[in-house]
Amino acid sequence: MTPDILLLEDIHASATPILAGMVGANIVRLPHAPSAAELKGLLKTVQVLGIRSRTQLTREVLAMAPELRAIGAYCTGTNNVDLAAASEMGIALFNGPFSNTRSVAELVLGHAIHLLRRVPERNTAAHRGVWMKDAKGSHEVRGKTLGIVGYGKIGTQTGLLAEAIGMQVIYFDTEPRLPLGNAKPAATLEALLKQADAVTLHVPQTERTHKMMNAETLAHMKDGAVFINLARGDAVDIDALVDALRSSRLRGAAVDVFPTEPGSWAEPFESPLRGLDKVILTPHVGGSTVEAQHNLGVEVSEKLRDYLTLGAIRGCVNLAELPVSALRAPGRFVHLHRDRPGVMAMVHAVLSSAGLNVSQLHLETQGGFGAAVIDVSAALDAATLGSLREIEGTTRAFSVWGCLAINPRAA
Repeated sequence: MTPDILLLEDIHASATPILAGMVGANIVRLPHAPSAAELKGLLKTVQVLGIRSRTQLTREVLAMAPELRAIGAYCTGTNNVDLAAASEMGIALFNGPFSNTRSVAELVLGHAIHLLRRVPERNTAAHRGVWMKDAKGSHEVRGKTLGIVGYGKIGTQTGLLAEAIGMQVIYFDTEPRLPLGNAKPAATLEALLKQADAVTLHVPQTERTHKMMNAETLAHMKDGAVFINLARGDAVDIDALVDALRSSRLRGAAVDVFPTEPGSWAEPFESPLRGLDKVILTPHVGGSTVEAQHNLGVEVSEKLRDYLTLGAIRGCVNLAELPVSALRAPGRFVHLHRDRPGVMAMVHAVLSSAGLNVSQLHLETQGGFGAAVIDVSAALDAATLGSLREIEGTTRAFSVWGCLAINPRAA
């Protein structure tokens, strides 16, 4: 047997063959994002949970999953998961930061073209029977400046695509970033906003980025510039953006993410941006392409598989990177713990008392927590695993797949 695997929110089918490759995998799929009440009944025996952006995993919800070893976030952001609680409970969280970068970057460029050509207003007018055929305020993107706020994976790819269609690219990031292509760094956010004809956000959700685009920062943008946000809803003061658009200082905006979003199609979408003709509103679909979802299914599932079957930790949000070598003994287990003196000494003491010899050990620490992957001379039994879990500071201990002497649900 292997752990129960629960995949929510209609995760792409590309995930299934990878997870099913773990012998005896029991995979259950649900098309929706369950409420906290529904999750309570679903998570009692689940050991691997796959989600997308709508499932909310609070501390209270995670506490309902005592056997949960890993979460696969089949998306880029992980703001819907309580990271502190996951770390404290020894639950590894993996996401897919690379799989949808192209999809998001393409949509940004499409929005920039439409906004600089005033397509949203003309489209709305045509639906109303009004023929807005003129060139007023309509410009090519060639030769215009794209300002990228947040020059990470998506920001860099967006910049390269923008250069390919003739745009000049400037960027601002709080960390030093190597420019790609002919992109140039701006010294400050204010400097970027004053130069850019189109501004696009690609920042994480942090206290520092909360409402970073507000009345003051929006006032620095060029008259007639356009604003695009496919990053985080909380990064923008929506009321301030509405004021800037209504005053006609900004030519238009495209917004894909919002401070509050519906949990399903059945819930209404409310926003002060509704009804503004020069605004493109999309329902958080920046990375929602068939290609991106397929890639996410593969990327995240491979990380989960490698963690469960090898103990390898790569691309984990809340644990240190831990590449591991080939198994060199009959048994291998993962020990997650708080990073404090004496924990590993107690681990070795438990193994010694069980008559187990250590042939290989991988250990990394980060953010107050440690992860150890240890090869031992025999598969662990329930008593030894129980003793490892009782070590003060332990957050989780389990045998990897293929190294189980007992029912995996008890391991």
